[in-house]
Amino acid sequence: MKYVCSVKTQYENLSKEELITAYTSLQTAHAFLQSELSQIKFELGQLRRQVYSSKRERFIADVNPGQLSLLDIEPKQPEETQKVTVPSYERRKNSKKPSRNSFPEHLQRIVTKIYPPGYDESTDAEIIGWEKTELLNCVPAQFYVEQILRAKIKTKEGEIITAELPDRVIAKGIFGTNLIASILVDKYVDHLPLHRQCERINRNGINIAESTIGDVPRQVAPKVDLLYDELVQQTIQSGYLNVDETPTPVLDPKKKGKTHRGYFWTYHSPEKKLVLFDYRQGRGREGPDEMLKDFKGFLQTDGYSVYDAYENREAVTLVGCMAHARRYFEQALNSDRERAEHVMKLIQKLYTTERKMREAESPMSDQEIVALRMEESKPVLDDLQKWLEEHLNIVTPKSPLGKAITYMYSRWHKLTVYIDHAHLNIDNNLVENAIRPTVLGRKNYMFAGNHEAAQRNAMYYSLMGSCKLNGINPYEWLIDVLERLPDTKSSQLYTLLPNNWQPRQKN
Repeated sequence: MKYVCSVKTQYENLSKEELITAYTSLQTAHAFLQSELSQIKFELGQLRRQVYSSKRERFIADVNPGQLSLLDIEPKQPEETQKVTVPSYERRKNSKKPSRNSFPEHLQRIVTKIYPPGYDESTDAEIIGWEKTELLNCVPAQFYVEQILRAKIKTKEGEIITAELPDRVIAKGIFGTNLIASILVDKYVDHLPLHRQCERINRNGINIAESTIGDVPRQVAPKVDLLYDELVQQTIQSGYLNVDETPTPVLDPKKKGKTHRGYFWTYHSPEKKLVLFDYRQGRGREGPDEMLKDFKGFLQTDGYSVYDAYENREAVTLVGCMAHARRYFEQALNSDRERAEHVMKLIQKLYTTERKMREAESPMSDQEIVALRMEESKPVLDDLQKWLEEHLNIVTPKSPLGKAITYMYSRWHKLTVYIDHAHLNIDNNLVENAIRPTVLGRKNYMFAGNHEAAQRNAMYYSLMGSCKLNGINPYEWLIDVLERLPDTKSSQLYTLLPNNWQPRQKN
């Protein structure tokens, strides 16, 4: 009541024109505050979603009437009850799903025979067949000691000669090659921290200090440094790269009680099936500038401003990411559903064409891919561009939909480069998939001990990630490579990279 009286006193002596001016000013202020409130609510919703909700961005369009949409809070009741005939349902067979008990032939079979009560092979009853049931089973990791005996020979001349000890991956170390490979794969592929691996070994009655196993990545690193350098060269020489970056916490002695926010810059070559992680202490352009100084070709990125510097670089063509552009419209669904949904339906058509291309019965040629995109994707992109131009100055720039429109329209020429080049992808999702293991590892071992350790992590993630891209068992690859590296010439290092590797024939 006191506030109302003060406001009344403030305006009661104003003239009509002054009141109109004051009223207009209040309306403007109110509209501004409403806009600010809407933005704060949107950001709060995104934060809540990031913390508590699923990260999936799946969008379902054209839901059939009567079918409950996943986006509805409550099912809508029909106005009239209608009799609905439900068609018979036939389960679709999934040819990719393996049939039950179809385990690989290379697995050892331990056979247990069971007979009916009172019968066995010694009785007169005839066995006319066997009902076979197979169960997949395992024995926990078994440790063994590889004992090397070196003969000491006394020659006729009285000289004593001892056979030389073979080179080991870790000089004077106590771990064999197989266990070293297992330790590295467990950490960088299966994300099992080293101290937990130590606990697992100790459960078998083997007393190993945590510092001993914890030092394995550092001691092995010099052995594979040259191979990592070769991977860097092979990746950057590719004519098409997906690039992204992700944070990684690192202990820093200069920041007591806190971690430094470093970054893994990730370069993925779809053509060569290689992925490269490069650790940098910051997110500035120094990292990619150094790594891409000799790069020529197509560079596909998100909207981070650091990459804009490559737009005018000779022999480099920037390619945008449709998935990032789509993400903004997905976030705008709650504030302006009708218009955001319209754009997402158009983008969905673009991805339908890409899926048709990937799932073709026989691989499509480059000419066929470009022709399909021109026939199906080009009209959709034209409609989308026209819609963006019509709404660019209509929608409030600071609203979620306004930001989505601005993001997509300002990068339009980059987002549409892919349709003219068969080997380009519509988005940057492949490099985002390659980054995921680092996120899982970060959750498990929390941080790197120092900047040097962070770069070692980048090296191992590069090698293990490239194994995954090529469908190679990283454990088998690492054992073979660690044994062959000492005798491999620098000019032949590329043959040991996962995309070229061929295992040695066993005698």
